[in-house]
Amino acid sequence: MSAWYFRFNLYHRILHGMVIVSFLGLAVTGLPLKYAHTGWGQTLSAVVGGPFVAGYLHRVFAIVTFTYFALHLGYVARLVLRRERGLFWGPGSMVPQPHDAVQLYQHVRYFLGLGPRPRFGRFTYWEKFDYWAVFWGVSIIGGSGLMLWFPTFFSQFLPGWVFNVAIIIHSDEALLATGFIFTIHFFNGNLRPEKFPMDPVIFTGRVEEDEFRRDHPEEYERLRAEDRLDARRADPPPLWMRNLARVIGFTGLTVGLVLVGLIIMTVIS
Repeated sequence: MSAWYFRFNLYHRILHGMVIVSFLGLAVTGLPLKYAHTGWGQTLSAVVGGPFVAGYLHRVFAIVTFTYFALHLGYVARLVLRRERGLFWGPGSMVPQPHDAVQLYQHVRYFLGLGPRPRFGRFTYWEKFDYWAVFWGVSIIGGSGLMLWFPTFFSQFLPGWVFNVAIIIHSDEALLATGFIFTIHFFNGNLRPEKFPMDPVIFTGRVEEDEFRRDHPEEYERLRAEDRLDARRADPPPLWMRNLARVIGFTGLTVGLVLVGLIIMTVIS
C-alpha cells in the first residue's frame, strides 16, 4: 500500500476554500453586470435574483476575499515574528528566485522535447505566479471595487475622473483574472494529463508517495535527507473527504469552464 504525505495543512486548505467560494461567487455575480447586454448575462442575473441582488451578493463575496487576504497576511506576520527560517528565501519559499527562471527555461525545453523534465521543489514557478497574482488581484481589483462601493468617502479626497478609471480597471482586470483562473490555472491545477480530471490535494491536503516523488522530487529528497519525511506521513484521505473533494472540485471546474465558454462565445460573436 502506497504511503501518503501531507502537502497542505488544514489552515491553508480552509483559506483556499475561501478563495474558491469567493472567486466563483464574484464571477457569477459580477459577469452578469458586465455582460448585461447578452442573453446569458440576463439569464444568469435572473438566476441569482436580479441585478440588485447580484450587486449585494458581489459585496458579500468581496468581504470573504478581504477576510482571507487579511488572515493570510496575519499568518505571514506571525511567521515573521517567529523568525521562521526560509520564509522569504530558500527551497520552501513562495518568493520567486533565480532557480525558478532556470526551471521555466528547462520546462520549455522539456515541452519541445529538448531536455528532461525539471525537478521541482515544494512550489513550482507557476504556483508562485498564481500566489502573487492574488496580491495583485486583491490590490487592483479589490482597491478599485472599494472605491466604487464607497464613492462618497473616497470622493472627499479624489477627483471625479478617478472613479471612471476605477470602473474600467475593476471590470477589465476582473475579466482578465476570471479568464486566467478558468483556463491557465484550471489546466495547471487539474486538466494537465498527470492530474486530469482533477487534483484533490488542495481539499484533502494529502499526496501519494509516487505522486510526491514525481511532481516534487527536490522536496521529497530534501526531506528524506534531512530525516523529516516521516513527520509528513499521513493516513490516506477517508472516502467522505475524497467524495467531498470531487463534488466541490467538479462543481468549481464546471462553473468556471461554462463561464469562460460564454465569455469566449460573446467575444467571437
